Amino acid sequence: MAGRIPQPFIDELLGRVDIVDIIDSRVPLKSAGRGEYKACCPFHEEKTPSFTVSTDKQFYHCFGCGEHGTAVGFLMNYAHLSFVEAIEELAAHAGVDIPYEQQTFSPKSSDSDNLLNLLEQANQFFKQQLRDGSALAKQAIEYLKNRGLSGETARDFEIGLAADSWDGLAKALGKDESTFKKLQKAGLVNERDNGGYYDRFRGRIIFPIHDFKGRVVAFGGRVLGEGEPKYLNSPETPVFHKGSELYNLHRARGEIKKSGFALVVEGYMDVIALAQFEINHAVATLGTATTRAHLDRLFRYTDEIVFCFDGDKAGERAAWRALENVLPVISAGRQVKFLFLPQGHDPDSLVQEKGKQDFEKMVAMAAPLSEFLLSNLEKQTDLSHLEGRARLLSLAKPYLNQLKQGPLKQLLLEQLARMAQTDISTTRSQLGRSESKPDQPARRSKATSSTPANLSLIAKAISLIVQYPGLNRVNNKQIQALRDLEINGMDLFVDLSNLLDSNPELNTAALIERYRSTNHHKVLEKLAAQHHLLTDEALISKEFEEILTTLNKQRLDQTRNQLMEKVKSGQMTEEQAANQLKTLHNQRFKSSDI
Repeated sequence: MAGRIPQPFIDELLGRVDIVDIIDSRVPLKSAGRGEYKACCPFHEEKTPSFTVSTDKQFYHCFGCGEHGTAVGFLMNYAHLSFVEAIEELAAHAGVDIPYEQQTFSPKSSDSDNLLNLLEQANQFFKQQLRDGSALAKQAIEYLKNRGLSGETARDFEIGLAADSWDGLAKALGKDESTFKKLQKAGLVNERDNGGYYDRFRGRIIFPIHDFKGRVVAFGGRVLGEGEPKYLNSPETPVFHKGSELYNLHRARGEIKKSGFALVVEGYMDVIALAQFEINHAVATLGTATTRAHLDRLFRYTDEIVFCFDGDKAGERAAWRALENVLPVISAGRQVKFLFLPQGHDPDSLVQEKGKQDFEKMVAMAAPLSEFLLSNLEKQTDLSHLEGRARLLSLAKPYLNQLKQGPLKQLLLEQLARMAQTDISTTRSQLGRSESKPDQPARRSKATSSTPANLSLIAKAISLIVQYPGLNRVNNKQIQALRDLEINGMDLFVDLSNLLDSNPELNTAALIERYRSTNHHKVLEKLAAQHHLLTDEALISKEFEEILTTLNKQRLDQTRNQLMEKVKSGQMTEEQAANQLKTLHNQRFKSSDI
């Protein structure tokens, strides 16, 4: 292979090939009507066909064993090909040459270069804004000094400033409509409803986000003074996928190798404060949970990762999500640890109060993954009686089954046996997977793999937009309005909408493949396999709109409660809250708006 395969080519390829042809040449299919095809599943033994392939979705699903995926996934599972080999197979089937990145055959490959160039120009613009001597620049510099940052540190991390102006960057970099469109595609400006463009970042301290090669691919902005949201990141763009990038990795990777481990923290200022104390092997996720892509990237440089979280409930939840994503990638020689800081502290405040030496002592005492896992499971039951010990094994099963066979899994089984006061063979029997061949997943019930009855509202919304990407074209603004609703899955829903807004040609298969390297991939595959019992486009659209309306009501209720809390705590007067409530009331969706 000559180089990396450009994403636009993969998108176009998945829009060109037909999954029915790909599968039918290997597993003979029979028409089941309305663009559906059936066969006996190639992944488990069965007599009655339960393996279906959809022309519209370009997706396959087995109602017997639960296997599902795109044409790429089918080739990877059926023919045991790597991702790249599967793409090469599809390209050969379509009769097209792959424009490997270094060959520059793809006319779209230069588009990424243009976006990267604009992002670097924006970076220089923001840095200049911090040095221009304006009142806002002085306020920003004073804020950074109060946070303990030196001028050298601000320079090293290329910290900048977005003036409190609607179109400062747009005017500086926008030359013509084509350039404005590229600025919008890069996540730097938004389009006005009545024409023209305005800056995405305004009145904020700016932190450039680099990819692992050191190229500026996005920005994060911290508001100066009061305002929401406090932190604002660039949206998903063709050159920025927050589930893949880690803040400061381009600077830290050498120190990660040198120190022997990577320190993963939660924010920009945590990374920067640690660097000022000569702790240079820290990286941060970008407002999202740690993903499989993050882990794969970090494990290229080290065999040990230490996660550092605030010692509150939110920190515990974030740590547990990280653990769930780590389990499948733990193998012999790899170590993962968890450090929880004292209440009221983050890495920034703690290192400034305690200093480098004491902070590093705390890092050295971080809890190993096994200790964190078992202690949390133990908190959920009572080991003083038989039922509690049985519950422990039940709780542990889904986590142990994600671990690869090896010394860690064996030692965890032994420890669980001691905790449950049973022998190792009984524990292994209780925690083992259902008997099945490696390439033949255990049979699942049709209800769990096809019916949407148990889906949450946000999961149903994601399922619909994945299966019917065209829903985004007429509902994008309503979806964007929901981004502040604090429920699990909202970030993914908004990301999908942004991706479809930038790439409206993506079909279900291409959309799912965009997330292959993230922890969202399997979730999206499952949601793409859900049956919504609707076939009429008008009914599908109506159901989606009703979901958005309900979610919007939840958003307004959430904001109303937040305002009431501010009144109670004295942060806002009743009159101010009433005015904002009036504005909120006027923002409610009307049926004519959807």
